[in-house]
Amino acid sequence: MTYTRLLKAFWMFCALTCLTLTTAAPARAQGFISPHIGYDFGGDARCRVLSVSCEDKGLNYGVSFGAMGNIFAFEEELAYAKDFFGETPGLDSSVLTLMSNAMFIPKLGGFRPYVLAGVGLIKTHIELTPQDLLDADNNHFGWDVGGGVMILFGDHFGIRGDLRYFHSFQDFEVAGFQLNAGDEKIDFGRVAGAVVFKF
Repeated sequence: MTYTRLLKAFWMFCALTCLTLTTAAPARAQGFISPHIGYDFGGDARCRVLSVSCEDKGLNYGVSFGAMGNIFAFEEELAYAKDFFGETPGLDSSVLTLMSNAMFIPKLGGFRPYVLAGVGLIKTHIELTPQDLLDADNNHFGWDVGGGVMILFGDHFGIRGDLRYFHSFQDFEVAGFQLNAGDEKIDFGRVAGAVVFKF
């Protein structure tokens, strides 16, 4: 995908998000914040499969916030996974994601299944020096898709579980060395549980 097509796709996504938010009834939209905890699997993650028996789970935790109407919602999500590439003496690695997601989340009483898709930043870090955190080569433009269910107990509290897949648009490189062969990008899945506070 060329840079021009990538930029065009990004602006089309932004336009769709704005349209979604403006067509939702403003009086019915509610803000929410949702801290989560889970683990990554598949692709470049330590756990190769989604399984409760995986002994090499690395925690992924973060928070999302946004606005939710009766059918659509928008969220910003920040998440962090330490030791993403595994634990090795003298090596510190992590992945940070910052994604903007549009959600289709119909209201079925207190039960709200949803699907989502979005774009944003996937920041990888492998510690060689403290300055690596500021290395632009570690920043990747990426996308995510997923789905789950939100169960609300009253007007202001609920729980949520979801499954998401993250993928970068760019090849994954660290210090000029491509870590994946061929045309592979950094990718992984995440399963998480969360609480939801509506206001």
